[in-house]
Amino acid sequence: MPGIKELVVILVLATVTFRLAKPIALQFSSESDFCRRRNLWLVLTAAGLLSPNFWLFALLAVPLLYWGQRKDTNPVAFYLALLQVIPPVNIDIPIVGINQLFPLNIYRLLAVCVLVPAALRYRRRRQPGSAAPGFGTLDVLLIGYGLLTTVLYVPPDLPNHVILPDSFTNLLRRGFLFLLDVYVIYFAVDRTCSSRGAIADALAAYCISCALLAPIAIFETANSWLLYVDMAVRWTGDPGWGFYTMRGTTLRAMASTGGPISLGFMLALAFGFWLYLGSHVKSRWTRGAVISLYVLGMLAAYSRGPWTGALAIYLVFAAIGPGAFRRVFKAVAVLAIAVGGLLASPLGDRMISVIPFMGGSVDSSTIRYREHLAERSWELIKENPFLGDQLAMQKMEDLRQGMGIIDLVNTYANVALFYGLVGLFLFAGFILLGLRRDHQLAKLVAQSDPDLALLGATLVACIVGMLVMLASSSLYWQYAIMFYVLGGLAGAYARLGAPARTAAGSTAPGTSRE
Repeated sequence: MPGIKELVVILVLATVTFRLAKPIALQFSSESDFCRRRNLWLVLTAAGLLSPNFWLFALLAVPLLYWGQRKDTNPVAFYLALLQVIPPVNIDIPIVGINQLFPLNIYRLLAVCVLVPAALRYRRRRQPGSAAPGFGTLDVLLIGYGLLTTVLYVPPDLPNHVILPDSFTNLLRRGFLFLLDVYVIYFAVDRTCSSRGAIADALAAYCISCALLAPIAIFETANSWLLYVDMAVRWTGDPGWGFYTMRGTTLRAMASTGGPISLGFMLALAFGFWLYLGSHVKSRWTRGAVISLYVLGMLAAYSRGPWTGALAIYLVFAAIGPGAFRRVFKAVAVLAIAVGGLLASPLGDRMISVIPFMGGSVDSSTIRYREHLAERSWELIKENPFLGDQLAMQKMEDLRQGMGIIDLVNTYANVALFYGLVGLFLFAGFILLGLRRDHQLAKLVAQSDPDLALLGATLVACIVGMLVMLASSSLYWQYAIMFYVLGGLAGAYARLGAPARTAAGSTAPGTSRE
């Protein structure tokens, strides 16, 4: 039966990981929530690997996901725990009269079955005039960006410069998918993670889901065997899903993420979240073991962008809070020792071979391509600076690669090209405003509530690291989801500081304390 061997390997690795992770997880979530998330992860993994098609998997997954989020005390943590249970394989929804409604995948199943019900419950329970958060600046910026991307039609890049015409149906589809893929994620996270414990639970659930990915990735690279690709090929009939990505002679792992860059990105953020969660773990050995697991998983993904992002996360985290100079000095020293150890290990030659400033030449063409992309994009942006050029792809034939695609591996260039500096302002302003608010709160409570300040430092560092990684990747799949998840967490965290801001204002010079 197809998928049996892969399933056995994955279940063995997952069972061990869940067993080791349980004592840590119970510091941030209840035992019933942890067991439910674990059991559903195992059941849905088995269903995905053994099902002959996506629809049979969905038939089982939909009622289980809906039931699970109803039982869970934190639907956002439940969502993040199952975010990567299977690869994001797109399956078109057929409908009479048109070719397809829109593609369905695990992310949209989770959004419909988990986040939409959570958001609706929040709306029903929120009383008019209550202290619950309402429509704010982050909402305005995000919805403004959504309206812009809905109204401005960017045709797909098809062979022979064929331009598909737009239609009212397409406009409605873009608007609906913005709500489902973007705003629902942000809204559910921002509104329902209303306490420090809920945010910590969400971070822990994400870290456990990535702790499952890391050993699978290490196994894949060590054995030159991708465990999820046969399932994706079976569901889609597309042999491209079975493509093994190599860097030199080494297989780049991807586990259930669908790509090595996506895997590295997720593990880099998990590393950042763990910087806060690890402060609640007494065992220094355990803290180091979890970091080592994420680092080895990132090395198995063999992606330079996530390595850079993880480095940025670590240094920014160290630079925020009291004693910044000492913390940064310590971080640099630890980083130097860790990198030195890796370079001296059998992995050293592999790392050096892909780092140009250390003399590496493997896949150096991808760096030159990114440089060329940046130059060409800036030329086109200057021609249509405000609302962009929705036909920019037609003017970038010099960037078409051997696989026949123009790979826009820079999110900021991508947004500015098609939606102009107005679109870039709305897109970047959304996350930068959240970052600014979190940084201000982390500084404000550094002395009075060090734990809350540490949580803020983690979110700020992860947002900065994500922004670094987006400079070398498109906003797709996990990048897009975690961009809006972090935006929601930033908004939720900023509201935790209302009492601290009130206290700070009441004791300001010239202010009465009575």
